[in-house]
Order: sequence, then structure tokens, then C-alpha cells
Amino acid sequence: MPQQERVPSTWEPVSASSTEPSVQLKSTSQDLPFTFKFELIAPNVFRTTFSSESHPLPPHPSVIIPSLGQRVLKANTLVGSGGTSKEIRTGDIVANVDWTESSPLVSISYADSKEPIHTDLPYRSYVVDGEGIAHYSRYKRGTLHVGLGEKAAPMNLSGRRFELSATDSFGYDVYKTDPLYKNIPLLINATPAGCVALFSTTHGRGKYSIGAEMDGMWGHYKVYRQDYGGLEEIVIVGQTLKDIVTTYAEFAGFPLLVPRWAFGYLSGGMKYSMLDDPPASEALLELARKMKEHDIPCSAYQMSSGYTVAEQEPKTRNVFTWNRHRFPDPQGWIKEYHKLGMRLIANVKPYVLASHPEYQKLKDSGALFTDPHTKTTAVTRLWSAGGGESDEGGHIDFTSAAGFSWWFNGVKKLREEGIDCIWNDNNEYTITDDGWQCALDQPSLEVPEGLGGRRDVGLWGRSLHTELHGKASHDALLEADPDNRPFVLTRSATAGTMRYACSSWSGDNVTSWSGMKGANALSLTAGMCLMQCYGHDIGGFEGPQPSPELLLRWVQLGIHSPRFAINCFKTGDDNNVGDVIEPWMHPSITHLVRKAIKRRYAMIPYLYSLMLVSHQTAIPPQRWTGWGYESDPEVWTPEIMDGECQYWLGDSILIGGVYEPGVSRARVYLPKQSESDEGFLNLNAPYQHFQSGQWITIDAEWHGAGIPVLAKVGTVIPIGHDVQVLSPGEKENVADLPLDDYRAVEIFPPPGKSAKDWYVCDWYEDDGVSTASKVKISKYTISYNATESQVRINFTREEKSGFVAPWKTLVAILPAGDLRTVVSEDGMEVRALQPDEQGRRHFELRRQ
Repeated sequence: MPQQERVPSTWEPVSASSTEPSVQLKSTSQDLPFTFKFELIAPNVFRTTFSSESHPLPPHPSVIIPSLGQRVLKANTLVGSGGTSKEIRTGDIVANVDWTESSPLVSISYADSKEPIHTDLPYRSYVVDGEGIAHYSRYKRGTLHVGLGEKAAPMNLSGRRFELSATDSFGYDVYKTDPLYKNIPLLINATPAGCVALFSTTHGRGKYSIGAEMDGMWGHYKVYRQDYGGLEEIVIVGQTLKDIVTTYAEFAGFPLLVPRWAFGYLSGGMKYSMLDDPPASEALLELARKMKEHDIPCSAYQMSSGYTVAEQEPKTRNVFTWNRHRFPDPQGWIKEYHKLGMRLIANVKPYVLASHPEYQKLKDSGALFTDPHTKTTAVTRLWSAGGGESDEGGHIDFTSAAGFSWWFNGVKKLREEGIDCIWNDNNEYTITDDGWQCALDQPSLEVPEGLGGRRDVGLWGRSLHTELHGKASHDALLEADPDNRPFVLTRSATAGTMRYACSSWSGDNVTSWSGMKGANALSLTAGMCLMQCYGHDIGGFEGPQPSPELLLRWVQLGIHSPRFAINCFKTGDDNNVGDVIEPWMHPSITHLVRKAIKRRYAMIPYLYSLMLVSHQTAIPPQRWTGWGYESDPEVWTPEIMDGECQYWLGDSILIGGVYEPGVSRARVYLPKQSESDEGFLNLNAPYQHFQSGQWITIDAEWHGAGIPVLAKVGTVIPIGHDVQVLSPGEKENVADLPLDDYRAVEIFPPPGKSAKDWYVCDWYEDDGVSTASKVKISKYTISYNATESQVRINFTREEKSGFVAPWKTLVAILPAGDLRTVVSEDGMEVRALQPDEQGRRHFELRRQ
């Protein structure tokens, strides 16, 4: 885009009460009649707007801003000398707006701090740039910048520039490609002294330069450039990343509930649904049977779009249709698949090719965009068949009543046929002209006044359709099955999309050691942007087949993430079918892959509890090593801020990795909160105890100990059966799954006497299927204390919500090599059980 910057140079206040926690200004430049407003909208949140009639505010903001009447705020204000500045104090946060010289200058700090945590760039803060705007602010070198939804590794975005858009980045380089699939303009600057986040509510495109450019006169700065319209920006202030993320969720929406079964292994691979001989339906049933033959539990299959490929030429993908050669009886086949214990996640794409049987109907009804140059339906090239193959067609315009309704009914029919979940794929809206026109007649869409009739995609934002695509799929699933929480998996996302889609992943990654390593950084920043049931295609979607060593390392890492899926399209000699990754593809490691996947299933109570916490608090299950450890100076070093090599999974487990072939040792940093920290336990042989606050190097033989997994002393992990079970709320059991009737807690006491009186640890459970309006969440608490010879336990079940867990007893499991005895402090009967294969002692606790 050409740079066409103009700075409104003089400002005057719009009359308002001097005690209101806001500043409203208007430019006195007749050729730039802009207004500026800075206001307190929550105890630690400010809102900035910079707009005019020619540059209206985002017409459909991606977050929900509370109205003036909804705000309950306490703030002190102080008008500066000369009437050209104003200070707003809220708690220990101080914000100052100064319009003495040229652009309004916003500065935010903590009352007891010597330096502000945010400062606009003088003389160039809020700028008109052609059809859009730019916001310049000071760049803090040597600090951590994270966010923007999903950006190339490393996690620290400092010193780099990014395009705020989304595209189908098939086979991307995890360290170089930009943009990827998500467009979430949330940038967080984290420092030991505090954090600040800037978030633009637009669905439109733009750019962010985060210290990647500087100037001898202007110094070091960061700049957000928005292609169209005026600025609406939310500024969040917090002491820690947790403060920022949880506050952001108050506006963007807390992560949705995820069905409990979805934390199992999700299988996929384009090959199976593309087969004609044997037909795809038979090949997929055989895949499900092989899972059982290899004793590998699997909860669902991601049906790639091959089921929609037309039987006759042109053999293109036609969403909401079935290939009747590959699937002669879709409903009967779905029932058979369910009997094998696997759910089905159907791939759907929000576009139609000209060969689609309903293309003309959609065109005539106004369900597609309009091209202002031709005054008729907009046409572009879209993926149609094999890798890279295309044909002409059009995207669904989800602002149109016809388009939204058609999609809603198509998803609803799939659910009524038995499909369990919807996979919103290829929804980046890579259209070719921002001038295309939206219909804007979808009843739930509010069209604000003052737009001058503008309907262009540029202003409204192509990502708006990604959000409404999620809403249409979500609402259709809920209408078809109101008693079960809907599962929508989305490839692209905006801030608003995740109010409708409960899960996402990093798209079409590449098989490589560096791809596995860099993916960690994507996971961590995704979680901070509220994509918290997030993961990767284990083994790589595109590229060569993984070696036995790489596949095993990736599986061992992947089981310790919120979403665990193996899915691929290995293009080769056959561009249409490709190859597939199977858990048993390398017989020499099948037993180790099986062991890892079964460990994943055993950990589901822990993983699911983390997601219930996510739903209530927006704390991500997968976290940066420095999350909660901001006082440890080592977490602010480049190796930790890059977020590539290790991370927290909840409060209890620190996960490392091995990212090169032939390596049998791994280096991990053990963060330290305070002097009272009691260290970590290595959960793999030789099961050492380590003090916090140090780098360690431990055994990580790929066919032996595996990747580093360390438990923080004083925590617990609830575990269950190591196979797929029936969630308590499920009403049918066509696959004859075992009940979820076993619960144990792996306890991690210090090797000797406890330094603390008691360690107290909670986890959460529900029925695994109920919708948010009906969910009942119960809390379970283990507290324990250690002596040289005993581990003393108290256990509490808080089931006042109405949910009663189906397991009746609790098993306490001590670390390998811990020979102490478990005793109950609250009158439970304790019975010693047989040690497991690791030599860990088990004790059953039962109420008398």
C-alpha cells in the first residue's frame, strides 16, 4: 500500500465534565475533521478512537464493548494547566493525555513506577494514512512482545514486522512465512515491571511493525497500520500476562467448553476420503478396525473433503454433497463408524465452485459477493481438486441472509445425518478485491449509521466472514442437537471467531525437526490470544514422511498439548490422494507410540480440568515458561522468551523436547517463583529431584526415557483409564466403551519432609457434554503433607453443583522410587495396591 500519512495538527476539547474519566477532542484542521477520544471502560482498560466521516469506526467490532450505562468505574481525573492535558487515575494506574503539541499523546504508567509502560510517539501518534490510519508508539527494546494470533516463530515478536491478514499458507515455513491463518490484532508487551496490550477491533487487514523500523529523528517505535477506516483500540494494563489475558477475555469472550472426548487422539489424513478403490467408506472402516488391532485408542476421525468430491467430471469439491460411490449410504456408514468408537468431524469449505449443483441458486439469491466493476457476482479462483488445482467460483457472503441460511441448513443436515462435529476449513477469505460488496442483509448483523452506504469488504473486513462462518456452523449444530455442546474446529480465526469455534490448529505445517520446534511458539502465543484448545498436525501435514525418530519425538511432545491430532496430505506421485501418517507406520516404534497415546488418554482428567479452568478464567492450559514466574530474571532471557523449547502444561508439568536427530540429552530450565520453591521431579528414569532456578541436562533417549517431563513438587495430576471412556453425560454407548469409573492422583511430594505445612491442589470435572447454559462443574481437592516415612492426605469432593463423578474411590500414586506410605488424615480407609511397571506405589482411598 502507498504511504499517504497526514497528521491532524491542532486539537481542541469537546465539552465534557472535567470529572469524567475520558478525553474527547476534535481536530481544528478543516481538511482533516477527525475526532479523538480516550476513555476508561473498565478498571484496567481504556478505549481509544480516532475517526471521521471518511474513516468510520469498524462497523462490526470483533469484541463486545460495554455501553456507558454498563460501566461501573471509580477514577480520579485532573485537568492540566492550560487545558491541554488530562490525567485519569484508576487504582494504581495513571493515564495522561496531552494535546499541547500536534497529535494527542497518551502515556500510561503505574503510580509507583519511574517509567511509563506505554507512551505514544510524539508528533506522530494518530495518523491518517490514505483510506486507513496508523498508530505510532514507543518501542521498548529488550522486552517481550507476544500475540497477533498466530505468527511465525519465535514467540517473541520483537524487532519484526507482520501482515495482519490470513491466507491458505499450505506447507509454510514456521520461522519465515507471514501471514499464516489467523488475524487477531492483539499485541502484548510484557516486562518484569508490568504489561500492556493494544487491541484493534477491526476485521480488516493491516500491518504491525514491532521495532522492525526506526528513524534517527523518531527513534525506536512500533506502528500499527490499518488499511481501511478509523481506529478503535482497546488498551489493557496489568502486572502480569495473566492479568492481560483474563481481562481480554472479558471483551472477546472466554474460551468455549470442549467435549471431553475431544481430548483423545484425533486421526486424519486426506488419502482415505479420496479413495475410489476400495471406496473411501470401506477404507475408513478398515482404519478404525486397525486402531483396535494395534490397541491404539482413537476418539474421532477428521473427514477431509474427499467425501464431497463429485463422482463425474469435473471432480471438484462440492460442499454439503456426498460422493455416492465412495459413500453409498452415508447415514448407515456413520452408524457403523460410531459402533467402532470413533466420532466424525466433517470438513466444510465456505465457497462454491461454478460446477457446484447449487451455484446458480446461490448466485441468484445474492448469497455471494458482488463485484462493483461487473455489477454481478464476484468470481475468483478457488482450490478445487488436488494440491494446487483450481477452478472458478465464489465465497459465501455471510452478511447475506441467503448465504448464512444456506450454510446453516447445510450444517444442520450433516448433524442430522449423524456427523458429530464441523471442521470449518479454508476460511481465510483470500478474496482478490477489497472493493467487493457485501449484502449486509443478514438479520443478526447490525449496520451502524454514518457509513454512507459503504458495503466494501475492505471496510467491513474479510475476516468478518470467518467469524460469521463460525457462528453459522455453531448455531446450526446447537439447533440440531441442543443438549450437547457444539464442536466447531476452525482453521482461520479472528477474536470473534472463538466465541463460536472451540478448537483450532496451526494449519498445513511441514514435516521437519524445525517445524516441530517452532510449533511450540505458535501454541504459546495462540493461548494468549484465547485459542486455547489448540495444537498441530503431528508429524507434519505436508512434506516427506517423518522418520521413526521424528514421529516418536513429535507424538511424545504432542500428547502434552490441549489438542492431539495426526492429520496430513503428503503430496507425491499422486497429487489427488497423497500419502498418510499412521501410528503403526514404523513397526520398530509402534509400541512406543502406543505407550505415548495411552498416556495421553490417562491424562485426560488433568487436560480436561485445565480446559474447564480455561472456560472460566481464560488461563491457557499450555503456557510460556515465565507465566507466573515473572520475578525470575532468567525467564526474560532470549532463550526462554523465544518459547520454542519448553513450556508449562498447567501448573504441574514442565515439558521440554528434543529437536534434533540423534540427540539423547536435553536441556531444560526450571523456573523459580520464590525461595520456598521445592524443585522438580523428573518423571522419566532415573527420576531425579532438581532444585528450581537452574538449567539442567537430563537423559532423553528417543527409544528410552523420551522427552523431558518434569513435575513441580507440591502439585498433583488427576488421571483416569488409559483408553477411551464414556463421558458421564453421554446417553448412548453404541461402542460399548468402558465407564469413566477410575480416578487416581499422581502426587509429587518433596523427597524428604515437607517445607510447607500442606500442599493444596484442585481439579474440576463435569459430565463432558452439557452446553454452557446447563453445565455443572464440581471441584475435587487433594491436600497433602510429607514426612520422612509418610505422605498424609486429605481429600474433598465438592459436588454441590449437582454433578457427581461416577468413580467411587481414589488412588494415590507416589513418584517412582518413593517408598513412603500413604495415610489418610480425614478418616478414609487406605489399602496398598500392587506397584506399577515403573515401581510406583499405589494406595486406594475409600470412604468408610
